[in-house]
Amino acid sequence: MMSKVQSIIKRTFKASGNLRTASSAQIRSVLNGIAKAIDTNTLAILKANKKDIANYEANNPKIDRLLLNEHRLKAIGNSISKVAKLTDPTGKILEKKILYNGLLLEKQTVPLGVVGAIYESRPNVTFDIAALCIRSRNAALLKGSKEAEHTNRISVKLIKAVLKENKIHPDAVNLLPSERASVKDMFTATKYIDVIIPRGSDSLIKYVRANSRVPVIETGAGVVHIYIEKEANLSKAVSIVVNAKTTRPSVCNAVDTIVIDEAIAPLFLQQLQTEFNKFPVEIYADKKSYALLKGYAHLHKASLNDFGREFLSLKCAVKIVKNLEEALAHIQKYSTRHSESIVSENKKQCQRFLKEVDAAVVYSNASTRFTDGEVFELGAEIGISTQKLHARGPFALEKLVTEKWIVKGNGQTR
Repeated sequence: MMSKVQSIIKRTFKASGNLRTASSAQIRSVLNGIAKAIDTNTLAILKANKKDIANYEANNPKIDRLLLNEHRLKAIGNSISKVAKLTDPTGKILEKKILYNGLLLEKQTVPLGVVGAIYESRPNVTFDIAALCIRSRNAALLKGSKEAEHTNRISVKLIKAVLKENKIHPDAVNLLPSERASVKDMFTATKYIDVIIPRGSDSLIKYVRANSRVPVIETGAGVVHIYIEKEANLSKAVSIVVNAKTTRPSVCNAVDTIVIDEAIAPLFLQQLQTEFNKFPVEIYADKKSYALLKGYAHLHKASLNDFGREFLSLKCAVKIVKNLEEALAHIQKYSTRHSESIVSENKKQCQRFLKEVDAAVVYSNASTRFTDGEVFELGAEIGISTQKLHARGPFALEKLVTEKWIVKGNGQTR
């Protein structure tokens, strides 16, 4: 007997064909309609979101990932309106030639088909992924977390209503039950799901990668480093680190470990702790930095587990190194290849860092908080891909396609 989850998966697969044949006008109308529906139904969405938040402890820093408000909903709607204006990534002719035997070959971009997404508590992801999939003519099979269940349900209900209004089958976007058991049917649905994209913690991504028979595109957890080189402008360095840690500490592009050249560590840490104390940020310090930070009220001795740890809160680790070589070695050991930054006025050192560090996004003299599809002017994003196949960095509209060869003949045989 077919399970409820299997039934939803098959319906999504069937609806994907309907989405492929939709006109550009229909696609744009759907996206603009979703943006309008968010604005019209703001109070209902926020009411559902409050139900989800009520299940969290009030001081849990991860509430920020779950929280929606009028400002954030307006930003989501604006983002979807921008996606509507983006060029259709499908149907582009990548290559065209005539073979010696007269066969006409064209290589075109086409939708992936059915995109399965497994993600944790951020409800904005529901709108982002649905919008990007619709724009690229992919059906979306969404598996959100129980923490955002009420918000996700009303969000998908609104999306389905807009699809139906525009004569596109509403099963082109479906939400699976939030229970973890749902993913087991996704993992084996190789006939109906073309790719699965996990977005969330490192443990979630590892679980999906280890168990899915459907191809996986990873959007990785971010263990993010900023290296303060000995020729750094300290005022600039403090500003960059404070921004990267405190503006939204619960997101994947926030800094986790500050790596500091020993030559400037005393003066830099003296300036940094003054700023960190305003928030306050808890520091997990190695032996050398612990001695320099003894007067700081929110200080802990770092264990080995604190390096390579994605904090997702107002916490960070500090590591003092002798030089760039040690910094590169530390980052290579602990990086998840998401975003890494160097702060230095030495152009040669910056260039070496940019060349040698293996990450999806590498910075010099800038905050890691810029790693974002919309900030990179790619529109909304599904996540930040840390792998090297097909997509790397902000995973946006341009990467939600694959290729198809079209061959036209006139009776040729081989």
